[in-house]
Amino acid sequence: MEPCVVVRDVRKTYSGGDETVRALDGVSFAVVPGEMVALMGPSGCGKSTLLNLMGCVDLPTSGDVLVDGRRTSDLGDDALTLLRRDRVGTIFQFFNLLPALTAHENVALPLVLQKRPRAEIAQRVDEALVSVGLRGKARAYPSQLSGGQSQRIAIARAIVHRPAILLADEPTGNLDSVSGDSVLALLRSFADAGQAIVMATHSSAAAGVCDRTLRMSDGRFVS
Repeated sequence: MEPCVVVRDVRKTYSGGDETVRALDGVSFAVVPGEMVALMGPSGCGKSTLLNLMGCVDLPTSGDVLVDGRRTSDLGDDALTLLRRDRVGTIFQFFNLLPALTAHENVALPLVLQKRPRAEIAQRVDEALVSVGLRGKARAYPSQLSGGQSQRIAIARAIVHRPAILLADEPTGNLDSVSGDSVLALLRSFADAGQAIVMATHSSAAAGVCDRTLRMSDGRFVS
């Protein structure tokens, strides 16, 4: 089975004044379809930097990141934008729903950006809302949703365009334990159905639903 994402000997440094920060220091791993991987470690260990590289938001200083078979460092800005738009789904800790849009309209955004036909958008948004158990909330605005419901809508938005890789950055960090458990069970069900998922988390409970956990410290994986 071909990996959805390959990270090969990746290093990422940032320069600020006289100081150089090494955010990632020789990281390698791969994720295949149907696999759910947890990234764990203290704040500042490199988890978010790694998610940004896999999400085509940033490029490595050295080494290779391949998303859906494409080496990100070989792509220009426009091609990176298209790869991120079409093949990556991202779930954030604070949902990032647009308050002026309904749940249906929020979920539709990736497909609108792809300029899909209106009928296709309606069908796929409906399917995504059904998959997260919130078809009945299609016309609700974010202010009318609970935290757990908001995160489910954010998940529907992240999967509606059928991405190769789903990235989750502390997806339960802003939820109570019951809502968090529900979201984790939902993500697990997507992985079991063949979705590749990488989740950055501080939660051992969240990591516990994953197939494997990669622990990070100072930009490296540690045993």
